[in-house]
Amino acid sequence: MLYRRFGRTEIRMPVFSCGGMRYQHHWKDCPLDQVPAENQENLENTIRRSVELGINHIETARGYGSSERQLGVILPRFPRDEIVVQTKVAPEENPQTFEDNVRESLERLRLDHVDLFAIHGINNEELLDMAVRPGGCLERARKLKAEGLLRHIGFSTHAIPELLPKIVGYDDGEGGFDYVNLHWYWIYQKNLPSIEIAARRDMGLFIISPSDKGGMLYKPPDRLVELTKPLHPIVFNDLFCLMNDDVHTLSLGAARPGDFDLHVEAVEKWWDRRGELVPEICARLDDAMAREFGDGYWRAFDEGVPDYRHVPGNVNAQIVLWLHALVRAFGMKEYGEMRYNLLGNAGHWFPGANVSHLDEPAFASAIAGAPHADRIVPHLREAHEMLFKEPVKRLSESDS
Repeated sequence: MLYRRFGRTEIRMPVFSCGGMRYQHHWKDCPLDQVPAENQENLENTIRRSVELGINHIETARGYGSSERQLGVILPRFPRDEIVVQTKVAPEENPQTFEDNVRESLERLRLDHVDLFAIHGINNEELLDMAVRPGGCLERARKLKAEGLLRHIGFSTHAIPELLPKIVGYDDGEGGFDYVNLHWYWIYQKNLPSIEIAARRDMGLFIISPSDKGGMLYKPPDRLVELTKPLHPIVFNDLFCLMNDDVHTLSLGAARPGDFDLHVEAVEKWWDRRGELVPEICARLDDAMAREFGDGYWRAFDEGVPDYRHVPGNVNAQIVLWLHALVRAFGMKEYGEMRYNLLGNAGHWFPGANVSHLDEPAFASAIAGAPHADRIVPHLREAHEMLFKEPVKRLSESDS
């Protein structure tokens, strides 16, 4: 396994992390006696396989249903200095509620401390304020750190690119956050400026869900498989992300022990050829996009398009145009459907509405100066026709 220094934390971090949102029994919290024995056995086998491979960073969250409780059965069996444990707790309006939730997470994990603690989902200005206001959640987290319960404090975020640099760059004179969990992968590179800010601040950098939110790459469409040969799309995406030295670890949401195999292949079989293969595949993907839309479209499809906060009806036109391009160029329809039908149903985790809410005349006026203004509304309409299904909920809000 490869390891990188996780920024100012000085943790020796494996380039892959074992994320805890796929192997748990349920997305709703439940007592351990309601967890089927076969599910708990699979979770424990997954953790053992992860650590055996050198992937000793185990990451979870209070919001991942039964995950913390189930991990609390297996994690205390490992020598504490041989594993790096991260959990995440969402900010609260009442800081005492936040503190109580953090303490309960440690009880569920059956650990006396976690190495990494993230304020979970600082996704907008309101949640940032809850976290960093005087007496707020960050201050409470620092209090728990002083008690020895938390070693390093960071945050996770799904914030839009227009807001994210402000959050990553936050500094109250006490150093701000030690690390950040954010989204960045080949199909979505708009958060690169925030990665660069994090690097200048010597923050640890953890990439969220590169194989799932990064394209549902565990079941890629045939067109994408052809374009990334000789690499599996997962392997290509891993190498693409890790070629950026400012990226320290990629979260792998393993559901079973075998889910690590392709990622291990990336570093054991292909690592020495990354400088040759990754640029070739990137060029091939760019060419496929250019054949579909013309040169320059992929890098400028949403130039001049305001973020959802400034679009009539709060339509997330930037995201819809992005999904439209992925479907047309790479055949990523299942992924497009999954993401598109979250719009309007995922709150601040994936904000904005779908195209059914679009006021076309008002929107056309708002994008009049955009380079591709004449194509934008037709592409939005086409995306809705291709992708709209019954609205879906985020996994953490579903009943299964």
